[in-house]
Amino acid sequence: MTSMTNAPTQTIEVPAAELKQWLDHGQCVLVDVREDIERSEERIPGSVGMPLSRFDPQALLREHPGARLVFHCKGGKRSAKACSLMVNGNDGALYHLQGGIDGWKAAKLPTASSDNPPRIPLMRQVLLVAGMLVSLGLALGWFVHPGFLLLSAFVGCGLMFSGATGYCGMAMVLAKMPWNR
Repeated sequence: MTSMTNAPTQTIEVPAAELKQWLDHGQCVLVDVREDIERSEERIPGSVGMPLSRFDPQALLREHPGARLVFHCKGGKRSAKACSLMVNGNDGALYHLQGGIDGWKAAKLPTASSDNPPRIPLMRQVLLVAGMLVSLGLALGWFVHPGFLLLSAFVGCGLMFSGATGYCGMAMVLAKMPWNR
């Protein structure tokens, strides 16, 4: 078992073409830190799932002792966060896929999907719920009390925050719903 230290660990971005070669030759373990519903919609063949919401560095190192760990998400923000949560990689460095699965697809590399994908993709669910909450806030603000307009403002600010940071709290909540399991 690899011992964990508090020594700083180097994070290296790996281009999709190079990662494909590593995967083809069994030279790494690709860890997908997206939520389960996102993996069921589309994933990189050969990747293992460990959602950031349930991320356990110790378990990962126990399950893949001595392996070169490469993390990925949709665009790179969550995988960078996963790297920061790891105290030490197995070979002294941590890697993450440059551009995430979007970078993988831009390099025209193959993806796979579940035989039973969700009926409505997660981001469409977010848009549906956000639209419903904005409409509800407007209706209640008009017919009940103007204070309900704050609901619409709150959802709008949440959408702006998500667009700016790549983190969507509503998506994290919706991913945990029973219909997305």
